[in-house]
Amino acid sequence: MSAASRARVLGKLVAMIVVAGALVAGLLFPLVGGSGLVARNSASLLDALPVELTDATPAGNSRVLAADGSLITNFYAHNRTVVASDQIADVMKQALVDIEDSRFYDHNGLDVQGTLRAAVTNVAAGSVQEGGSTITQQLVKQTLLETADSAEERQEAIEQDGVEGLSRKLREARLALALEETYSKDEILTRYLNIVYFGQGAYGIQAAAQKYFSVNAADLTLPQAAMLAGLVQSPTNDDPITQPENGQTRRNQVLQRMFDLGHLDGTTEEQLAALMAEPVQVAPGISPPNGCIDAAIGGFFCAFMQQYLTQVLGISQEQLDNGGLTIQTTLNPQLQTLGDQAVLNTLPMGDQLAGMFTAVQPGTGAVLAMSVNRQYGCAEPQCESVVLHTAASKGSGSTYKVFTAAAALEAGIPASTVISTPGNQYTSRVFRGPSCGGDRSQSTGMYCVENAGNYPDTLDMVGALVRSSNTYFLALEDRLGSVEGPVRMAERMGMSFDQPTQNSADEIIDGNFGSFTLGAEATSPLDLVTAYSTLAAQGTQCDPIPVVQVFDRAGQPLTGDDGQPVVRGDQCTPNAIPANIANTLANILVGDTASPEGTGTRAAIPGHAIAGKTGTAQGRDSVAFVGVMPEYAASVMVFNPKEQQDVGGYGGNMPATIWHDAFAPFLADKPTSAFPPADPALMQGQPAPAPSAPAPDQGTATPDQGDAGRGDADAGQGDADGRPGNGNWGGGNGGRGGN
Repeated sequence: MSAASRARVLGKLVAMIVVAGALVAGLLFPLVGGSGLVARNSASLLDALPVELTDATPAGNSRVLAADGSLITNFYAHNRTVVASDQIADVMKQALVDIEDSRFYDHNGLDVQGTLRAAVTNVAAGSVQEGGSTITQQLVKQTLLETADSAEERQEAIEQDGVEGLSRKLREARLALALEETYSKDEILTRYLNIVYFGQGAYGIQAAAQKYFSVNAADLTLPQAAMLAGLVQSPTNDDPITQPENGQTRRNQVLQRMFDLGHLDGTTEEQLAALMAEPVQVAPGISPPNGCIDAAIGGFFCAFMQQYLTQVLGISQEQLDNGGLTIQTTLNPQLQTLGDQAVLNTLPMGDQLAGMFTAVQPGTGAVLAMSVNRQYGCAEPQCESVVLHTAASKGSGSTYKVFTAAAALEAGIPASTVISTPGNQYTSRVFRGPSCGGDRSQSTGMYCVENAGNYPDTLDMVGALVRSSNTYFLALEDRLGSVEGPVRMAERMGMSFDQPTQNSADEIIDGNFGSFTLGAEATSPLDLVTAYSTLAAQGTQCDPIPVVQVFDRAGQPLTGDDGQPVVRGDQCTPNAIPANIANTLANILVGDTASPEGTGTRAAIPGHAIAGKTGTAQGRDSVAFVGVMPEYAASVMVFNPKEQQDVGGYGGNMPATIWHDAFAPFLADKPTSAFPPADPALMQGQPAPAPSAPAPDQGTATPDQGDAGRGDADAGQGDADGRPGNGNWGGGNGGRGGN
């Protein structure tokens, strides 16, 4: 040891003596005949104990669990898994006490004798052989450091020099005395072992045992315990993974100290020498997953859930990272896995086209799965950080016809109402917009839509829904006289129009956008399935929820500032729409998957009644399918999220196929219920009197009887500024499943 190094160590020794003297003079008096030192005024010390030290900090990692209890991921700022005293090997406790604070069980939080002895030992050795502070003092320092809210508080917790350093030592000493008055030795030791840093990103003994040896803290052996105990003083320099020789030297110092104190019962000097000759045997483990980017399953669901926790439930990210919470989610791992595979069966990972499968539980709003051919949060080409399931990106075409149908039924227009639209086109008498033929972008007359394919002139509401007729539903909007009914019905069923990419509901109504019924508005897949699940739940509308309960570190429901649990059950509105309307529409929509003329037959699964609806936006820029049962509901949307692209199919193609591929194996061992029967009055009611027929070139809208047509003719692209507007029209297909 050089003279300069020895001088520095001697300087620290002098400083320690000064601090020890100040502690004795200012805080303590000798307890004659006793084994340690006691506080002059215990009551005043306990009064000064901050909440950070009376609380059982730190809490450790927060865990996110799927519906079956399996781990999705963790959230943590520091990798720490808090364990109880009986989950830590006794040899680990002994090793730490022997090397850090051998008089731990004899003193009352301060150990002047031990401090001076450690200083002399360290000076003689030229390196740190023994800790100078007691474990209780170290616990105080580590706790105040980790719970500091500002850089100033963190600096105060580690200040070493001058008056500030002495002040910190005095405060630590006072709080250490108070801790000893409050907690048992075993509690203090356990808390210290749970908070101290062991290197390699491992905080606490359980994380360290896993990181270095891939074992639990309860199963640590003597050599392993000695290694970890030695890391506390210098986790980087003595790291047995990166610095194996230093690690072995430090481990041997701990073993020697334990032997000298008589704590290696039955071990001879020869056995000790043989043990110390062995190199450190590490078995490095991987760090637990952290955040949604590491999610074992459902990365996009995880991101949606995280946003829900912070923005809806009011849980801060700091609390999520450090609160030791347990988040019980609604994710169904089986359906999530099958949804993932179903999307990839149709669209490769990272394809320009994104396919979003989004499933919820009708009647509760529980989000069951969010699948897409993307990976969440990484930096590769196939990665995405936007949760496309919740983003309103593109229109969903004829899926919006259900809102017009529901509004019509509520207005007294029965499902038996037939409307004739000769020539597969219809010009509105209510809504303004592009006319049929010519340059539609320049037209400012009455709104006209066309059907693609051969449609019969006359359809009733049942046939028009199953075959997805544009002309019928624009004429039906005419009968309603305004778009307000369909828009408000959509809101009641669960649609929201509040994203920057969307027109608000009031804007759509004030503009009297006749294209609303053709799905021109940018739509999030989650909103879409939420609205349709209202039909499956007999009119009960439920907001989507990804979380069943959030538990605190003690296993109790987490409460907010008002003392109430932050999770308060389902967010459902019974009778958001009349049950007879919901049931009637559900029964009609079964025809979309079950009847030969339906556009969604590719989604059909034998033995299950599936109410479905296809949708295809203008220019096939986006395609969709929604299918619901009383127990399950899911939407599928396929589009290019970055630019306009012809998908190359219709809602009955890729979306219906993905829906089928996810649910067919999922339902193989699960029965589903039939929908309650349709209301005969809504199906067969008396149509309104026929209006005077307009000139044939304007189309007719009469209660005529006729055959139903076939085909899916959907619409909806946005204006140049990216906000969907009025005046859009649809192409479509003629045939089952969208050609």
